[in-house]
Amino acid sequence: MIGSITGTPQLITEKYALLDVHGIGYKVFLTSTTLADIQNDDAVTLFTHLVVKEDALDLYGFKTLAECDFFELLISVSGVGPKGALGILSVSSLDNLKKAIASSEVSYLTQVSGIGRKTAEKIVIELRDKLQAFNEGKDGFIFRGDSDVIEALKALGYSHFDARDVVKDIPKEITDTNGRIKAALKMLAK
Repeated sequence: MIGSITGTPQLITEKYALLDVHGIGYKVFLTSTTLADIQNDDAVTLFTHLVVKEDALDLYGFKTLAECDFFELLISVSGVGPKGALGILSVSSLDNLKKAIASSEVSYLTQVSGIGRKTAEKIVIELRDKLQAFNEGKDGFIFRGDSDVIEALKALGYSHFDARDVVKDIPKEITDTNGRIKAALKMLAK
């Protein structure tokens, strides 16, 4: 998996940028705001998500780790593909999107081409609880696997509230999901 990429934009189109990384050009799909932010002569670092399909490897890039994490949350919803998720992230700021989902503003999401009312409702229903966990960490959503940790603890019979509370107290030094689950279980066993 390619987690980040640093390169010089060689070509910028409406949907992607071609980044030169030591002589190799990587086609990276970006939000419209990120495309507007990068310039042809500056090196740029992007957090990335690689989508593997039967006939293609598509790389999606984001200026912040929070945008990348939110993209991954969006594509976890059945019926939302990477291009739709990128379109959603192009509509507004990340904070406004989180607020729209938290307050069930379906019409906000239907502004995106290809996202109908049913898909928008599904996004709101499936992501509302995940976004609550996303926003309630000590310093925001610090670790990518925290929602996975909460879901794992819930699958083991712990309540959402207990799982969320214990995740806040896991030491920051533990960064991998399995380690965070083990730490949470030890804390819950006390």
